[in-house]
Amino acid sequence: MPTAAFWQLIDQAAAATPADPDAKAQHLIGALAARPLEDIIGFELTLRRFIIEADDYGIMAAQKIIDGYVSDDPYLYFRCWLIGQGQAVFTAALQHPDSLAAVAPGPYECDFESLLLVATKAYEQQTGREEDETFPRAVARGQGLDYDFLAPPTTGADWEEEDLPKMLPKLWKKFR
Repeated sequence: MPTAAFWQLIDQAAAATPADPDAKAQHLIGALAARPLEDIIGFELTLRRFIIEADDYGIMAAQKIIDGYVSDDPYLYFRCWLIGQGQAVFTAALQHPDSLAAVAPGPYECDFESLLLVATKAYEQQTGREEDETFPRAVARGQGLDYDFLAPPTTGADWEEEDLPKMLPKLWKKFR
C-alpha cells in the first residue's frame, strides 16, 4: 500500500471519529476489509514502519509529560495514537514534539492500542479465517518490521526528567 493511501485511510478515520479510538478502529477495519488482501497487508507494513519511525526520544518525552510516566506498552499505544491523529499531526510531531500541546487532549487519553489489530481484523473479515502465518502481523514480522523485542534502537537524543520543561515548554505548561 502506498504511503499516500495509508494516510488517506487514517485521515478519513480521524475526521469521521476524532475522539473515539474504538470507532476509529472500526472505521479503518471496514475501509480495509473492502480492499484487496495485499492492501490490508500493506497497511500493516506501513503502520509498523511509522510506529518504528516514531520511536524517538522526543516523542517519548512528550508522552512522559502528558502521562507522567513512560513504559513499554503505553509508549507503543501513544505512538499508535500519534499515527491515528493523521499525517499532518504525525509529521509535525516528529519534527517538533512540542506541537502535540495543540492536540493532546489529556493524560491517559493519548492511546490507540486498537490500531494494532486493525489489519488483522480486516483480514479476518475478508478471509473468514483465524490468524495464521499468512496474516498481516506475521508477514510484517517476517519482513523484519518488529516494533517490540527486535525493534531498532530509539532515535534522537536521550533526556533527563529535569530537561523536559526546557525541551518541550508548551507541553510542560499544559500538563504540569
